Amino acid sequence: MSVRFEYATHDELPRIVEIYNEIIPSRLATADLEPVSVASRENWFAEFNHETRPLWVMKVDDQIAGWVGLESFYGRPAYQKTAEISIYIDANYRHQGLGQQAIDFVSGELERLGLDALVAFIFSHNLPSQKLFIHNGFTVWGHLPDVAEMDGQRRSLDILGKHF
Repeated sequence: MSVRFEYATHDELPRIVEIYNEIIPSRLATADLEPVSVASRENWFAEFNHETRPLWVMKVDDQIAGWVGLESFYGRPAYQKTAEISIYIDANYRHQGLGQQAIDFVSGELERLGLDALVAFIFSHNLPSQKLFIHNGFTVWGHLPDVAEMDGQRRSLDILGKHF
């Protein structure tokens, strides 16, 4: 399945939020426990910029099938060459290679963006995402045991990273 990557526009924020909210009930990819509103994501969206920390939508046949974003890691100047990567894919498009295409695409953008390291925060029980990132040369740089509680169950968070 061929994917086209485009910078996200503000008009696409509702669809971006819809895809994000879709995964919340699975308890696999976010620590949010309830759906978020478009209004609550306005400031988050405004933090992205094309020059250093972009947000892209992934389009298949002109439909937004997912999104990938790079956010500042820890928000301090010394970390400016490192970004956190997030990938969210619509349920109808999962397990079709879009995650791999997103990592390939972002890897090709890193030099232009002045980045040489990526980190991904992935729940230990999110085996599909763990497998995807490890397959792409990411390794566990940190393990935070039982730091999240979801539906009465404690969950651990792994920080996977890679230098480019």
